[in-house]
Amino acid sequence: MDKLKILVVDDESRMRKLVKDFLIKNNYEVMEAEDGSQALDIFFEEKDIALVILDVMMPKMDGWQVCREIRQYSKVPIIMLTAKSDERDELQGFQLGVDEYISKPFSPKILVARVEAILRRTNQIGKDEILEAGGIVIDKSAHNVTIDGEPIDLSYKEFELLTYFLENKGIALSREKILNNVWNYDYFGDARTIDTHVKKLRSKMGEKGDLIKTIWGMGYKFEVTE
Repeated sequence: MDKLKILVVDDESRMRKLVKDFLIKNNYEVMEAEDGSQALDIFFEEKDIALVILDVMMPKMDGWQVCREIRQYSKVPIIMLTAKSDERDELQGFQLGVDEYISKPFSPKILVARVEAILRRTNQIGKDEILEAGGIVIDKSAHNVTIDGEPIDLSYKEFELLTYFLENKGIALSREKILNNVWNYDYFGDARTIDTHVKKLRSKMGEKGDLIKTIWGMGYKFEVTE
């Protein structure tokens, strides 16, 4: 299978190198741009870029402008990097169709994990449909789950929720993010519905339910200690 191409756009060469090294180590092909104008030239020349990692603050053309331009022609996944952690910036990003939003400084390992989660979600990787972690095996195409070889019976939403946790292993997930991705954007109820489903899911998972950690005041994280 050909390596997926990722475009990394940042005016800091040190930051580009850091991100590029981690992505290459994880078997991606990386293209670099040092400003928004160059990023658009590369994006429209290449055609087959699978994901864009885009810094907000750049000379010539900032990340918001680049995002607007790309969104007129493409639904390619976009991760925005910013030095700010301003909620208004984050809202603007999501309104422009940004898939993920990461504040600097960040862990390159977490960035790679989020890249992989987005590419799985957009069906660009993980087409074998099997997810495995901590003795839990999910067969997405057959829609079944086994824990240490024993099948467990989950409702449709519990299955989707557990799948989302495994796809985002090691990443802290807010209730809103879980709601948006598992229930999609068509659900306008109370985010506490997540807590009810997690409680039921944990009880069905037995001891393995402890792998779903509660992050107080935020949400949950599925974590397997190797």
